[in-house]
Amino acid sequence: MSSSKFTQEFKDEAVRQVTERNYPAREVAERLGVALNTLYIWIRKARPAQAEADELAAQKREIQLLKAEIKRLKEERDILKKAAAYFAKDPE
Repeated sequence: MSSSKFTQEFKDEAVRQVTERNYPAREVAERLGVALNTLYIWIRKARPAQAEADELAAQKREIQLLKAEIKRLKEERDILKKAAAYFAKDPE
């Protein structure tokens, strides 16, 4: 058995075919000429990276929501300041 090296891009694409495109792992391994166990190892190693990416995406969504809320609250504050200034005027 030769100890051939696969590029990271090759490994990522093989994992993507199984995880995102829902191809059977056995079929992908046979088509690409990779041992099934090797493909499963690549998939296992990719999961933490995917979980990290999902977490980052969730954090970005939360930041966007919080920024929108901050903008809304600032607008409300400015309206209340103007209203307070209006009602604080002397009715001469």
